[in-house]
Amino acid sequence: MDVGAVGAIRNVKDAIRAARLVLQYTDHTLLVGDQATVFALSLGLGGPSNLTTDQSLAKWLKWKESDCQPNFWRNVMPSSNTSCGPYSSIESFSASNDDFDRRKDLCSKRVGFGNHDTISMAAIDKEGRIAAGTSTNGASYKIPGRVGDGPIVGAGAYADQEVGACGATGDGDVMMRFLPCYQVVENMRLGMSPVEAAENAISRIKRKYPAFIGAIVALNMKGEHGGACHGWTFQYSVQTTGMEDVNIFTVYPAISS
Repeated sequence: MDVGAVGAIRNVKDAIRAARLVLQYTDHTLLVGDQATVFALSLGLGGPSNLTTDQSLAKWLKWKESDCQPNFWRNVMPSSNTSCGPYSSIESFSASNDDFDRRKDLCSKRVGFGNHDTISMAAIDKEGRIAAGTSTNGASYKIPGRVGDGPIVGAGAYADQEVGACGATGDGDVMMRFLPCYQVVENMRLGMSPVEAAENAISRIKRKYPAFIGAIVALNMKGEHGGACHGWTFQYSVQTTGMEDVNIFTVYPAISS
């Protein structure tokens, strides 16, 4: 299996091209941080680029003026609910079951249509070769240094030439704990349809995190496709040989019994 990924890479516009350079020119799977930027630039990828826009800067300034709400800190002082920090740890913190349940319910409050931009793709070429890839800016207002599910093999994307491929989007901090795309491909290996495989993978996550937000799209080697989601409705597009334009498919979250 050929794999290449980058994470926490800065000042490189075409991050997924940097990931392909890892695949083509190294024996590694994942490069991260400033050294991933150095690697990409050394092999001719354009940059370094200032990727800050007037819109993104204004959004960040508004967030700072709103006491940095929402954010991804917890168990710190001063309270991350009312302050931008700097923070220090609460040494006496001890997690209770009630606190764990509360965190499960709140785990996806910072992920939604307005602050999420992941793109996942799966494709089969004319030679019958399959591939999958994911590209993202990551969660808005994340703590610097955070790496989400996008570059994690089996989480944001996965492909197996014998079976099919998968792409995922949503609350990456939750989803990467389950490697949902690896699960989807293995489900299809066991005979599940793409829809069944995706629904099964989503169900495994929502049992532990009932409030999480996420979606999965699956493709098998026959060209059959399907998706599943939880916490939102999502759409994916499909184009095959002979189509004049893409077809858009809408996937609705399953109704819990």
